[in-house]
Amino acid sequence: MAIDFESEGLLDGLEGQAREDRLELLQELAGDGVPLDELRHAVEEDRLALLPVERFLEGGGGDYTIKEVAEKAGVDPELLIQLRGALGLVPPDPDAKAATEEDVEAAKRMRTLLDAGLPEEGLLENSRVMGIAMSQVAASNNALVGDAMLEPGDTELEAARRYVAAAQGLTPLLGPALEYALKLHLREQLRQAAVGSAQLAEGSLAGSQEVTACFADLVDFTRLGQSMDFAQLAALTTRLGELAREVSRPPVRLVKMIGDAAMLISPENDALLEAALDLVDAAATEGEGFPALRAGLARGEAIGRGGDWYGHPVNLASRITDFAFPASVLCDEAVHDAAGDGFRFTFAGAHRLKGIEKPVKLHRVRRAESSA
Repeated sequence: MAIDFESEGLLDGLEGQAREDRLELLQELAGDGVPLDELRHAVEEDRLALLPVERFLEGGGGDYTIKEVAEKAGVDPELLIQLRGALGLVPPDPDAKAATEEDVEAAKRMRTLLDAGLPEEGLLENSRVMGIAMSQVAASNNALVGDAMLEPGDTELEAARRYVAAAQGLTPLLGPALEYALKLHLREQLRQAAVGSAQLAEGSLAGSQEVTACFADLVDFTRLGQSMDFAQLAALTTRLGELAREVSRPPVRLVKMIGDAAMLISPENDALLEAALDLVDAAATEGEGFPALRAGLARGEAIGRGGDWYGHPVNLASRITDFAFPASVLCDEAVHDAAGDGFRFTFAGAHRLKGIEKPVKLHRVRRAESSA
């Protein structure tokens, strides 16, 4: 029986072309098997125009329960549920036929990785990292496509068809683009990696290594939040990310952006000192509307896990940054002692920093040729 969308209240508040186009869109979706309740929720949540592209990305709906996927792939269904949670997604109902052939193929790849000797905990940790990264990639792509495809005065039907066309054309390109970027980053990081006799003897790359860590943040960002709108604040943090990426050339790596701060790391002390000075200088050339940047560095033993770094120098660098003056670079004694001839240091005293037990000797860093 055809649904009377008008009596269901799904055309309320619309007239003219907008009303006609919503009716056509509702009829198409209902004809494709979308339940009335789902259509009603989509209208209530102002996401009716997005429903067709959502269904396109689902690939026609589910055919398997998670247990059936696990059986086909030869893996534990509980592991698949854990992996989905690690990716940052809602765990599936074990008895619902919500899984697709893509899920089966993904589970088979997981079986291959397990057979190759990769540990379950390591795969879960890797999935957590991928989940964070892919969430950001998805958000960026959705914003990019959404802005590019939407035109002033669009009806829901016109927007829906344009979104589906974009997804059909662009989605096949996304996988190769991600694979390409991943290979480039793998290659660059492998160039900086070392597998020594100790690791070969132990059969493990686990363990700490001596690195220099750096945090750089925008000064008075909290205060700026009271006078700027969200779009302006987002523009500032986006630009900071761009500047941080520009100075992060191997052996320096941009580990992550944390709101108004960037975290960088490098096994080579001087390379990171140069990057920190370049970053602070770059912020200073951005003009009046861009806040001053300050940076703090510390050196010591740290350990890399899941794309992030942990250890005393990481914590110390963060605390030193909090203590640094605007447009300055401050470092601990270990960075000072490991530095080459290209830098000039001014002793800034020994200070007690939050969360650090003993006073820390700090030094302000400049380039050797600088007289500032």
